Amino acid sequence: MDRQGQAWVGTSGWLYPRWRGDFYPEGLRQRDELAYLAGRVTSIEVNASFYSLRRPSTYAAWRSAVPDGYPLAVKGGRFVTHLKRLRGVETGLANFFASGPLALGPSLGPILWQLPEWVEFDATLVRDFLDLLPRTTTAMAALARRHDDKLTDDRVLTKPGTHRPVRHALEPRHASFDTDEARALLRDEDVAMVHADTAGRFPTIGDGTASFHYVRLHGERRLYGGGYSDATLESWAERLHRWTASGEDAYVYFDNDADGRAPYDAVRLIDLLGDRATAAAPTP
Repeated sequence: MDRQGQAWVGTSGWLYPRWRGDFYPEGLRQRDELAYLAGRVTSIEVNASFYSLRRPSTYAAWRSAVPDGYPLAVKGGRFVTHLKRLRGVETGLANFFASGPLALGPSLGPILWQLPEWVEFDATLVRDFLDLLPRTTTAMAALARRHDDKLTDDRVLTKPGTHRPVRHALEPRHASFDTDEARALLRDEDVAMVHADTAGRFPTIGDGTASFHYVRLHGERRLYGGGYSDATLESWAERLHRWTASGEDAYVYFDNDADGRAPYDAVRLIDLLGDRATAAAPTP
């Protein structure tokens, strides 16, 4: 039998006051929200890592809150993508990887790099950046050991644990990335071009540039708000089944969190995938 791909579906982040007393039951402790969400969806994207460097103990706590091997995607730091704009980022990357992602162990999922809308495609710049990204936990640990003195003592983790592959996804927000040249570059690097639905605010560019797919659903009619229609979720379920039946993995994260719809949409999509799982299985 050919390999059956897997589809992981969840939300971008989990600490949202709007979800409390709604998706999260009344009285659920904030420290238990990650575990509760992990019991309802099949993957979660960590976005706190985008805003500032965390600590290894924080990543370890996230890992302990989810089942063994539960995939947690990690959003790369904005210092690299937004402040440095991918230029001269070797130390920034070393600091990011030294700050704790390795503590996730077998729960380390793909690393997401979201670019701001003002970063245009530059083949040399993008290739140089992608070439710096570690593709295994061993390479990640080696890069982490080049961190600067901003990180010391318990803020540093540079041990790789088990040697495992590391996947990366790039989410550009400038139309200049919507070219054959840009897609070919990412394909050469086996980096997923994110399929991002932003209610028309930014271009949708994703085009299967890697051995896996990465999807971020920021809103169907309103950026970061509102819910997805049943018809749209059913369309995504069909697409995910085509990918997985072809042996391709996919990660899907809902980011329409402003009105609290993201977790409900994720659960609904998971239900739809379950309904079609048998029919979509590859023929032996």
